Amino acid sequence: MLPIMQAIKETHFQFPGQTGFYRGKVRDVYYFGSKLALIATDRISAFDVVLPRAIPYKGQVLNQIAARFLHATEDIVPNWVMHVPDPNATVGLACEPIPIEMVVRGYLAGHAWREYRSGKRTLCGVALPEGLRENDRLPEPIITPSTKAHEGHDEDISREEILQRGLAPEADYVQLEKYALALFQRGTEIARKRGLILVDTKYEFGRYDGNLYLIDEVHTPDSSRYFYAEGYETRQQAGEPQKQLSKEFVRQWLIDGGFQGKAGQQIPEMTDEVVSRITERYIELYEKVTGEPFHRTNDEDPLSRIEKNVAAYI
Repeated sequence: MLPIMQAIKETHFQFPGQTGFYRGKVRDVYYFGSKLALIATDRISAFDVVLPRAIPYKGQVLNQIAARFLHATEDIVPNWVMHVPDPNATVGLACEPIPIEMVVRGYLAGHAWREYRSGKRTLCGVALPEGLRENDRLPEPIITPSTKAHEGHDEDISREEILQRGLAPEADYVQLEKYALALFQRGTEIARKRGLILVDTKYEFGRYDGNLYLIDEVHTPDSSRYFYAEGYETRQQAGEPQKQLSKEFVRQWLIDGGFQGKAGQQIPEMTDEVVSRITERYIELYEKVTGEPFHRTNDEDPLSRIEKNVAAYI
């Protein structure tokens, strides 16, 4: 078990020229007019609830994987990143977010499987064939959008509902679908080279100066689900659970403990062992996805390091 290092739960910086601040579920965002600095904290959320303990190194894992994949996909769609001045921070354009998450699924897993198992055969307006089993590959990748909620649960939504509610103009939404599928294809290709299967993921977009940009993170364990390719077919034929790298194991731990984010439910105790196990899984995913060793930032004062590095760039 890894030693429990200092985790970054919150930041309270006051940067020169700062014009605003927003605290999301797991990120703290500092605004500087047309730019913003996104700080990836070690907070962790599941079922749209922030859990009581932060996970050491989680923010670093997310920020560094996102930076790598944003760079690897910038030929498909422009993205918001300008510079990564710190392992836990990224500075980029302050885009106006489009309030939709573009969820792309190549396999029937997670939320989609739970809906299918309950008897639904249409998800976000997309028809699903009969006879599928959990973790089966879909005939082709599908887009199942969700609304982007500032508070509470994100909700499934169809293309028709998005257009009816005016969440995005039709021309923009058609372009978002094209971008999302192209990004998923690129992510699939990169994952395959690492012996992984990109099962599903989500993309977020925004507008800056009238143009569409990819924002937030890409192909990280918080936004994506991966299976190990080796043994996938054998496990599937035997009806066995797939070996996966994602945040689903955190959700399953919560479900086993009687928590799914519903009123009156209690989050199971997050012991040091649980926290360390989650850290180890995040680091495992980093190393598997990137093919490189993870270098832990063992600062006694990580907040001062982040503040100094961001301030020097801004």
